[in-house]
Amino acid sequence: MTEEKNSEKPFTVKCPTCGKEVVWSTDNPYRPFCSERCRMIDLGEWASGGYRIEGAPGSADQLDPGDFTTEEPDTGKGRGNL
Repeated sequence: MTEEKNSEKPFTVKCPTCGKEVVWSTDNPYRPFCSERCRMIDLGEWASGGYRIEGAPGSADQLDPGDFTTEEPDTGKGRGNL
């Protein structure tokens, strides 16, 4: 059965920046990107406003605050002293 798993093709995705095929694995610290360079290019696009999420300006101000909570759910693990 181990041999069967090894013969399976690994799950791959395309790097969002350059389109290169990347194996989706915990061995890749940059996933879904192929490299730190592509990850930083993507981050720069967000920081410069190159990427935006559609919506009317100020539309978040019109949401009902009761629809959201700012408290994190209690997981029982505690956060320690911050």
